[in-house]
Amino acid sequence: MSPVIRRVLLGNSLSALGNGLTIPLLIVYLGQVRDLGTATAGLVLTVMALVTLVLMPATGILVDRLGPRPVLIGGLLVQSLGVALLTQVTSAGSAFAIAAIVAAGSAFTWSPQAALLGRLTMPSQRQRVFGIQFMLLNLGIGLGGLVSATIANVEAPDTFVVLYLLDAASFLAYVVVLLTLKGVGMGPAPGPVQGAGDTPHPPGGYREVFGDRTLLRIVMLGLVLLTCGYGSLMVGMPIFVTVVNGLSVSWVGIAFAVNTATIVVAQLTVIRLIDNRSRSRVLAMIAGLWAASWVIMGVTGLLPPALSIAGILLSSAVFAVGETFWSPVAPALINDLAPDHLRGRYNSVQSLVWGVSGALGPALAGLLLGSGLVAVWVALIVLGCAVAAVMALRLRSHLTPALDGRATR
Repeated sequence: MSPVIRRVLLGNSLSALGNGLTIPLLIVYLGQVRDLGTATAGLVLTVMALVTLVLMPATGILVDRLGPRPVLIGGLLVQSLGVALLTQVTSAGSAFAIAAIVAAGSAFTWSPQAALLGRLTMPSQRQRVFGIQFMLLNLGIGLGGLVSATIANVEAPDTFVVLYLLDAASFLAYVVVLLTLKGVGMGPAPGPVQGAGDTPHPPGGYREVFGDRTLLRIVMLGLVLLTCGYGSLMVGMPIFVTVVNGLSVSWVGIAFAVNTATIVVAQLTVIRLIDNRSRSRVLAMIAGLWAASWVIMGVTGLLPPALSIAGILLSSAVFAVGETFWSPVAPALINDLAPDHLRGRYNSVQSLVWGVSGALGPALAGLLLGSGLVAVWVALIVLGCAVAAVMALRLRSHLTPALDGRATR
């Protein structure tokens, strides 16, 4: 792994540490600390996802034209501003407005980060680099979650102000690291190679991207799987802890800490296990693990407090194991499929999946769990995971052995 890649991973880890202070607690902060209610807080998260969704196509265009690094720096600066402003939320209106700023910064962060690593790595390195990135990301988030568990107090709003200001500073730390990478990730990547007699033509746009039927199949699979996974996790778990089971908010941070600790411990082993393994079958296995996690979580509402806590922590760990398989496979598959001159757009389309699932998951969880329909919500999420598993197995026939990870890498 080159020194440049190491620096990129270091900067991302610093911002992750700040995210860990606040990400698991956003719905609690808005719903309980700022008295907006669970339903409104869920809608705020949905609006954030929608803003990201709207801006994502522009992100891909900018990355392909300017390079991933300047776009990433701009996104981090905007995100830092938005997170700092979250300390000033006083009403539903201000929550929606400030959350839109945070989401705008996020839109110009995730896909440029993936495109930057995709540009810096060879296909044989990608699964490992993306897996290590995810491990370090979760190490930072886990440490931040432990810190937030000792600081956050629903009865003391100032504790949340401290957490959000620290989070804002972490984005600025990543910017400083990126500024040291002179000449890296700047400008467009080379377009398709042309023969001597070919007529020059501009690099393809989104029409070429959406003409890739293999990409579309991956996108639809990701949409279903992430809606039932990450899209539901950020709202579903906090609500199960604080509302369904009536536990202290500190258990939210602890549950996410267990999640991230599992990832940190298991990720390198998983990277070795999936080498030369079918990516489509790995994706189907992820769906099974996430379905099992939600079944365990659903049962916790029927258990006494001590057992419900154990169930929540077990559910979090099982979900994390699924994440360790997702993190190296999904981004490596997209970046192996992407032509160099369209890498920004391909990664932005993948980020669109995160945006849509990030809108659907919180909205569904906020509506059903907020209405007390716990069993209905769990059943729908588990069914969605089963559908995703079938889609993953059918994807195998549409991938080359190299794309599916079956070829020697």
